[in-house]
Amino acid sequence: MRIKPARRLTGRCHLPGDKSISHRAALIAALANGTSYISNFSASQDCAATLGCLAALGVSVERQGTRIKIEGTGMRSLHPPAGPLNCGNSGTTMRLLAGILAAQDFPTILAGDDSLNQRPMKRIIEPLERMGARVVSREGHPPLQIAGGKTLKPIRYELPVPSAQVKSCVLLAGLQAEGRTEIIERHGSTRDHTERMLQWFRAPIEFVSDGDKAEVRTCAVTGPARFSARDVRVPGDFSAAAFFIAAAALLENSEIEIEGVGLNPTRTQFLDTLRALGAEIDIGSKRDESNEPVGVIRARGGKLRESPEKELTLTISGQLSAALIDELPLLAVVGSQLPAGLVIRDARELRFKETDRIAATAKNLKAMGAAVEEFDDGLRIVGAARLKGATLESFGDHRIAMAFSVAALLADGESEIAGSECVAVSFPNFFEVLESLVET
Repeated sequence: MRIKPARRLTGRCHLPGDKSISHRAALIAALANGTSYISNFSASQDCAATLGCLAALGVSVERQGTRIKIEGTGMRSLHPPAGPLNCGNSGTTMRLLAGILAAQDFPTILAGDDSLNQRPMKRIIEPLERMGARVVSREGHPPLQIAGGKTLKPIRYELPVPSAQVKSCVLLAGLQAEGRTEIIERHGSTRDHTERMLQWFRAPIEFVSDGDKAEVRTCAVTGPARFSARDVRVPGDFSAAAFFIAAAALLENSEIEIEGVGLNPTRTQFLDTLRALGAEIDIGSKRDESNEPVGVIRARGGKLRESPEKELTLTISGQLSAALIDELPLLAVVGSQLPAGLVIRDARELRFKETDRIAATAKNLKAMGAAVEEFDDGLRIVGAARLKGATLESFGDHRIAMAFSVAALLADGESEIAGSECVAVSFPNFFEVLESLVET
């Protein structure tokens, strides 16, 4: 994909359904009793992988554009697949399905593409084995062989590192265990889409107060559970919106409006971070849809690069890094335009995504003329840079491709992003939406 510098972004757009919520809506609908209709379902390849796995497990899945009809089989009525389940590039599909399949009475194999097969799975294997499941892996990596046929026992599990996928895996396994499973988060709350979706389906989930320890969050499910189908509307994907918001904030005289975006508070730290840097971002028309907050985001541009008096280096670390994990490559691009630069630490998790996002971000920023120092757990962008057009590499990672599309809009001269087709993993029409907003 070749991208020319932009003068500004202007206009209004709708975004595809949230990828994280779409996964969970489909999986939980499959475990419910009855027929669920899911509207504005994500068009991503990752969510298509989830639907493909459910169909292979005997779930009736009917897709009509962005509307999905799922005939739920109930909690333990899935069917043995004919072969390994193909999760594609989707870690969410693999980790959440592992929790569901751990209690089924048949063996399964979860496999992925070359990228997914390099990603760590010990973090779900350990709690599932504590519940009595049997999981065989390749030194903690996929494929995962799940033996099945075991009655799971409930556990009280404290997440060793913040991970919504691990939490969700244990919750879905706990729904099938004999008794109460508790999950404790002490390192900051992770995304709570699974908990919200279970509440929407009226599954037996509750939240436990830990006295004065406001930083400790505990949720619990009681199994074996039974719940009924419900219709779901998926909000627009906030992680997709972030790219357009950042571009608008950086380009003078920009003004965009994004309708129907999910505003889950575990996802919107990115807005607070940009506002702290001077960005003009407003939210309106707030409402709830299927137990998720939704609204309109308006972003206006130029203020970030118009504030040279703000000489404070932005440092993202600790719980903030966990809250911004998907947006960190994009924030590194933003940091390349800040007078005092940006520092990202405590983000080693980025090295285990679809690619090593720390190395990929550093390499592409350097190619565009930014001064970057790389750490084991993050990086430093040293002051504002006049980015130049360059040949950039996506490394097969959708978020890298989209983050550097934003960088290309700011650069002097045309840029080329190799392997840009990988955006289909999460946002197949990203470049079409971007083009509709760009004025050159």
